[in-house]
Amino acid sequence: VPPEKPVNITCWSKNMKDLTCKWAPGTEGETFLHTNYTLKYKRRWYGQDNTCQEYHTAGTYSCHIPKDLALFTPYEIWVEASNRLGVAVSDVVMLDILDVVTTDPPSDVHVSRVGDLEDQLSVRWSSPPALKDFLFQAKYQIQYRVEDSSEWKVVDDVGNQTSCRLAGLRPGTVYFVQVRCNPFSIYGSKKAGIWSDWSNPTAASTPRSERVAGGCDPKGGEQNTTLRRELKQFFGWVKKHAYGCSNLGIKLYDQWRVWLQKSHKTRNQVGKEPFV
Repeated sequence: VPPEKPVNITCWSKNMKDLTCKWAPGTEGETFLHTNYTLKYKRRWYGQDNTCQEYHTAGTYSCHIPKDLALFTPYEIWVEASNRLGVAVSDVVMLDILDVVTTDPPSDVHVSRVGDLEDQLSVRWSSPPALKDFLFQAKYQIQYRVEDSSEWKVVDDVGNQTSCRLAGLRPGTVYFVQVRCNPFSIYGSKKAGIWSDWSNPTAASTPRSERVAGGCDPKGGEQNTTLRRELKQFFGWVKKHAYGCSNLGIKLYDQWRVWLQKSHKTRNQVGKEPFV
């Protein structure tokens, strides 16, 4: 049978001068006849058709344009499929190179404990080197999971900073953490941008709780309930007044934790004194 028109064309650029595009062969896939695919492109409104030459660079249905692409100029891109029984042409995709820039994942990702705080980990990383050469800024995402789970939790509001504090974690637990980057143009592009791949997982563990397992504490349940209620109130305040990984909120939290621990010790000492 004749080929179906290619679908799902997606493109990205690693250096603002090149372009890599991928596509799918159609809903029915390949036919029994050998099919050739040709990616073509041209500047919108003017310019002649150009044909991509470097195929299979990012998979079976892909092609790489290494150079000679212009910025601030929309391009029209399409794919032609042909065999002995006919030709099928994909829909045309229009894009600007600045809207499809991506980078390698952030490097030097480090995850470490935050003193003796049982429920927190600090994450630091380095910006992708390519951003130093581009007129781009970056926004980041973090995802993390516990060692025995396949479910990732995503932190969306990291912004363009290169460090973050994860809070509300489980004590004595190993966590895997990954970071990715989305460059966006300083020229004010409204496109969502293209996320990089996730960095390789980095592991770290939170400190174990100092509570003795199996110990008998008749007031433990009451104290834990009070502590959870106070934590819930505090995190509600942070969520309302701070955004993302706010350093101000974290510093206040550290001070609050120290005060809370001293307060509990004082109450415990008073409670142990005999009544007259």
